[in-house]
Amino acid sequence: MSKATYPLKLSASLKREAERLAKLDGVSLNQWIGSAVAQKIGAVQTTAEFLRLRAEGADGERLRDFLGRAPDRTPDPGDELPPE
Repeated sequence: MSKATYPLKLSASLKREAERLAKLDGVSLNQWIGSAVAQKIGAVQTTAEFLRLRAEGADGERLRDFLGRAPDRTPDPGDELPPE
């Protein structure tokens, strides 16, 4: 596996917390940050795939039909559209 370096700037408080958590996990700060980035990438890719699968077969006409069956009533307090 090839490795690349990237100069990372963190706020002092964020770095301290990452160091604390890395120590609890028994790994270096570098390993901990690498793992955190990998987890985030996995979460984003999983979400994107989930949404792509959910959108398969989406049909604008079916959506308009569904929305057309919604009751015509005044929104509950707090659910109103903002003024234009």
